[in-house]
Amino acid sequence: MRALDEKVLPVYETVLRRNPGEQEFHQAVREVLETLGPVVAKHPEYVEAKLLERICEPERQIIFRVPWQDDRGEVHVNRGFRVEYNSALGPYKGGLRFHPSVNLGIVKFLGFEQIFKNAVTGMPIGGGKGGSDFDPRGRSDAEVMRFCQSFMTELHRFLGEHTDVPAGDIGVGARELGFLFGQYKRITNRYESGVLTGKGLSWGGARVRKEATGYGCAYFVQEMLGVDGRSLDGLDVLVSGSGNVAIYAVEKVQALGGRVVTVSDSSGYVHDPDGIDVELLKQVKEVDRGRVSDYAELRGGRARFVPDRQVWDVPGDVALPCATQNELTGRDAATLIANGVIAVAEGANMPCTPEAIRAFREAGVLFGPGKAANAGGVATSALEMQQNASRDSWTWEHSEQRLREIMHELHRSVYETAEEYGAPGDYVAGANIAGFVRVADAMLAHGLI
Repeated sequence: MRALDEKVLPVYETVLRRNPGEQEFHQAVREVLETLGPVVAKHPEYVEAKLLERICEPERQIIFRVPWQDDRGEVHVNRGFRVEYNSALGPYKGGLRFHPSVNLGIVKFLGFEQIFKNAVTGMPIGGGKGGSDFDPRGRSDAEVMRFCQSFMTELHRFLGEHTDVPAGDIGVGARELGFLFGQYKRITNRYESGVLTGKGLSWGGARVRKEATGYGCAYFVQEMLGVDGRSLDGLDVLVSGSGNVAIYAVEKVQALGGRVVTVSDSSGYVHDPDGIDVELLKQVKEVDRGRVSDYAELRGGRARFVPDRQVWDVPGDVALPCATQNELTGRDAATLIANGVIAVAEGANMPCTPEAIRAFREAGVLFGPGKAANAGGVATSALEMQQNASRDSWTWEHSEQRLREIMHELHRSVYETAEEYGAPGDYVAGANIAGFVRVADAMLAHGLI
């Protein structure tokens, strides 16, 4: 861990005292605060206005009961969350996660990260996050529908295209978003397309939104490598996960000339030395809702399934952790470094532990934090909101071009901000500072609220 500046340390101590037991939230806050010493030195007005204290405290935290009935008639009660964290730049924006691990601390960590990720895109959106400890895996479509309808029945009163705009995340895909939007429309009697993003193309969705987080991660890696005149062409790439982000990171990396040799899920990983067959992976995961072991079996011996292990044991040039938080540890980082990795970019939210990040920095490995590397998804969500507001629909080519432009400009901003504040090449500091300054200036302009 980096040392905290003396003006920043009391803020972190307050966060620890007021949010006991929320380790992921503590980790996310510290990771930002560690980089802000040069910022508070240059901008004493931020300290005087207590901006650090204010930005660490959510504007609103919503917790609610979600009762629903399964196909056998048994009643279940889950817990729903929405943390509307910061609206200085625009309506709260961030996904909904349905997974048994979801609790208030997880949602707060995700929402805090979202503030700066959204800010660094340059788009007019604030930060928020939500979800439930409901697990959609193994549930029928009818059960998922009943849960989503119950969840939205409570949450709808806090949402709106100018207020709070959720999207999908782990466990919340096209099926879940459809059920959520249908219930919102039914309750409010409004066809308010801009209240959710990641929608289906036939009912207000945007082209490239599904692909945007994975595509954007690949574009960001390409930009990082390009600083030294390198590219993904000819490199072996390790991708963890096999959900939406991972699938489309695989697709775009391979379109840029890289060869992705791994994907994974909670049961283990697949090593496919010839390169992942992305169309087969889509069939297994998006259509059949299968496991990566099914992919290996369908590859007919060309791919090997390794149970209960992670992809970081496989040698590769570039690593893209696209699964979940804290999946890549210090020991994993040491293995990657020993195997010659040259760049790592976070497709998921905070997938690398602080020990892993420190190891990459000390070894001179290019490291793109999630606030920058996976920001393409939320940037394209903002483009979806723009299309909804104007009752417009862009072509695939125009939409992908806008994504490429956003990721190029985002990389430039982060890279130059790191240099300006005395941390050249440090993408963590660059992303944190660029996002923080944009939000802080807006908060100052709005007064003490």
